[in-house]
Amino acid sequence: MEIVELSPDDREAVRRYVAVVNAVRAVDSPFEHPLTEHAAEGSFRYGWDLDPALPYLVTVDGDAVAVGEYDVSRRDNFHLAWLTVEVHPDHRRRGHGGALLEALVARARAEGRTSVGIGGWDSAAAIGFAARHGLDQKQVEVRRRQAVAEVDWPRLDRVYADALPHATAYELVRSAGTTPSEDLEAVARMVAAINDAPLGDLDIEDEVFTPQRVRDYDEAQRRRGHRVHIVYARHRASGELAGETTVAVEGERPHLAEQHDTSVVRAHRGHRLGLLMKVEMLRWLREDEPQLESIDTWNAEENAFMIGVNDALGHRVLGRALAFQRSV
Repeated sequence: MEIVELSPDDREAVRRYVAVVNAVRAVDSPFEHPLTEHAAEGSFRYGWDLDPALPYLVTVDGDAVAVGEYDVSRRDNFHLAWLTVEVHPDHRRRGHGGALLEALVARARAEGRTSVGIGGWDSAAAIGFAARHGLDQKQVEVRRRQAVAEVDWPRLDRVYADALPHATAYELVRSAGTTPSEDLEAVARMVAAINDAPLGDLDIEDEVFTPQRVRDYDEAQRRRGHRVHIVYARHRASGELAGETTVAVEGERPHLAEQHDTSVVRAHRGHRLGLLMKVEMLRWLREDEPQLESIDTWNAEENAFMIGVNDALGHRVLGRALAFQRSV
């Protein structure tokens, strides 16, 4: 067995990585869109905000049998390494996943990380794998998808109209692409509200958001070819940014989009801003991205408020994902 860190410049290795991932998805999560080589390379080079995870490829006698990722932050959570292990369905139950996991754990330990986490779809296989390696279940997340063609626009208009009287002190602002320099400080303060999102029993500290991190997010998404749409809620009297929702449309496959953050600053909650921003986002996408077919999103299972909003918008559950963690 050979376990090697993959370079995004190695096109053949990227191709083999993608082939394993798509074989896994076909069996474990057929509702997921296939990974493309372009998307994989962009993720390896730029990540979410220019702090990418490191990809790994596992081969046995020249055959690609598994892939993984080693993901650590250079901004916060210096105790934690988040790991990914995926084994090709044709090569399971031969110890490849366990060997890869232990190699990644060894790297985390050598780099001074004291905790590791791993995720997997809700299945006996994922639960058993975690248990064999001493990882305890800490959280459940649910993946949902909104089919744009199925949006009930008259109903959403009524929902929006019912919510609007609760938010007369706010205005909704659309922003596409790069955040203006004069807004970076305000946006960094505002997006930190995502730290209030439920984490179950995961040992994860608050993320640190700075103006540079906002800029890095913009740049990473641009380099990956994504078209980013953001709707802000702004308090009219003070000018303070009260909340935001962000959707990234794929440039390679513009019929697909992914929901990124949605958050409301604690002092401005209770005005139905989350619902209003997300309806406004759908209206904007209908105008500017008419080819869009679906939007995927994730929510912690205990995040009742955001789940309620997504249910109101017509999202459908695709699958449950489990998060596991242990000390090293």
